[in-house]
Amino acid sequence: MSDYKEYEDKMQKSISVLEGQFNSVRAGKANAAILDQISVLYYGTPTPIQQVAAIASPDPRTLTITPWDATVLGAIEKAIQTSDLGINPTNDGKVIRLGFPQLTEERRKDLAKQVKKYGEDCKVAIRNIRRDAVDAFKKQQKAAAITEDDLSNAEKDLQKLTDKYVAEVDNLTAKKEKELSAI
Repeated sequence: MSDYKEYEDKMQKSISVLEGQFNSVRAGKANAAILDQISVLYYGTPTPIQQVAAIASPDPRTLTITPWDATVLGAIEKAIQTSDLGINPTNDGKVIRLGFPQLTEERRKDLAKQVKKYGEDCKVAIRNIRRDAVDAFKKQQKAAAITEDDLSNAEKDLQKLTDKYVAEVDNLTAKKEKELSAI
């Protein structure tokens, strides 16, 4: 009988993606992870900001972006402006500064909605993995590779696995929402 390991790995990857998305949600303090989703056109190729510049946080509300190649400064500024960060970069010719203002109540609510959406999308992905796994076991049963009891046990085990990861998504989402409301 087939192992559940590959399906559990896929569910774990979904959780990892969700954590990355949560890190990119601006929570009122400077966090370099919010730049992870932003790419800069560097010699015609979309390149992550981290690969063309040094990112530092001199204080809790500021990020500085120092490009290794000064010619990419304008492209970084443009990429940040066109992103959905909601922060206006300040360019002094050598360094780009991002100042993180306190979150307004409205922005906090928008971010909470975004966090919920990310959580729901992750749950859907986990349920899709379960469905694919059950379909694979049903094919094995039709091919007489496993018995009906094996199929039933597999479905129960996959449901337990799904419930475990959906609960983890709920915990991560609640934690991030609490973080947003505490700012």
